[in-house]
Amino acid sequence: MSNSLDSFQCRRTLTVGDAEYTYFDLREAEKNGLSGVSRLPFSMKVLLENLLRNEDGRSVTKEAIAAVAAWLTDRGSAGVEIAYRPARVLMQDFTGVPAVVDLAAMRDGIASLGGDPQKINPLVPVDLVIDHSVIVDEFGTPMAFARNVELEYQRNEERYKFLKWGQQAFRNFRVVPPGTGICHQVNLEYLGQVVWTKEEDGETVAYPDTCVGTDSHTTMINGLGVLGWGVGGIEAEAAMLGQPVSMLLPEVIGFRLTGRLKEGVTATDLVLTVTQMLRKKGVVGKFVEFFGPGLSSMSLADRATIGNMAPEYGATCGFFPVDSETVRYLTMSSRAPERIALVEAYSKAQGMWREDGIEDPVFTDTLELDLGDVVPSMAGPKRPEGRAPLEDIAANFAK
Repeated sequence: MSNSLDSFQCRRTLTVGDAEYTYFDLREAEKNGLSGVSRLPFSMKVLLENLLRNEDGRSVTKEAIAAVAAWLTDRGSAGVEIAYRPARVLMQDFTGVPAVVDLAAMRDGIASLGGDPQKINPLVPVDLVIDHSVIVDEFGTPMAFARNVELEYQRNEERYKFLKWGQQAFRNFRVVPPGTGICHQVNLEYLGQVVWTKEEDGETVAYPDTCVGTDSHTTMINGLGVLGWGVGGIEAEAAMLGQPVSMLLPEVIGFRLTGRLKEGVTATDLVLTVTQMLRKKGVVGKFVEFFGPGLSSMSLADRATIGNMAPEYGATCGFFPVDSETVRYLTMSSRAPERIALVEAYSKAQGMWREDGIEDPVFTDTLELDLGDVVPSMAGPKRPEGRAPLEDIAANFAK
């Protein structure tokens, strides 16, 4: 059984197919004291569930949970600090390898004191993706890809032997080898599950997939409905060892999308337009959440492209709620059918499922874009928000 104090009496059971899951029901919490939380932005519902599930009376108190409901009134201006525990940690090789070295050193230390080194493990799942260090020595030939990976193993043989030991020695630790892809792409296409599960005291607990990562473009995963953003190596290592991420309840800027993109307009044109609008708005340190009927015509690839650019428009994340397009992508990318069924059932049970016609959430502020107004564009010469319509390029160049 989950160790949450469950002050709002919302622990419930969800049956999906032949499986049974324990979860913390936001709708029940609303009935039991958290009035109005069904109107929260979807990203704030993820934070609320996180606090309900981890309520321990110390790092997460009943008052901190109530502050999320009060967000509907203060809309993020109160500056309430919460202890947020991401479901998992994503690392790239430049920051991940030192973290594994630290774990190994901790095992040596506890062994020298007569303790059991097997007790030193990451407390949340960690995926280390090898991508930053790979050098392109060969290109333009059919064998270039394989040759570059081969040279990477030769150059860093000692490191890969160490990482292989780490993957075998530590629980909750996986290594994605070089040549697989860049970390935020691997996160989107393979690692992200949308709804995470773990065994706890004989129960299977289901909860939203969330992550922090040591790559600034970890925000790409928000296109899949997984709340995530980039952090420093020390913060990631602390999360890996079970420490909560200390953060303020954020302001959430709602970005309403309507219409659909015209023929020939690409995701790049869209993201440059969105970035320009959000830079002008000013969203540093805030969540951005996309909503409106325009989402129904957007592919998940387009959503991930916008999520990926969150560092460029300055927001902590650019979040897209779970909907039928999310399920379509999970199916297309060969996630397990049982997981896909859980994602849909859990999201609908929690009021985290987006579809046309639902009531708009409450936001701190909003802005709007008709996708039909997006035109082919080029990024500015120095920054992407210096977007210029393609039809104006010749005249601007002449100036």
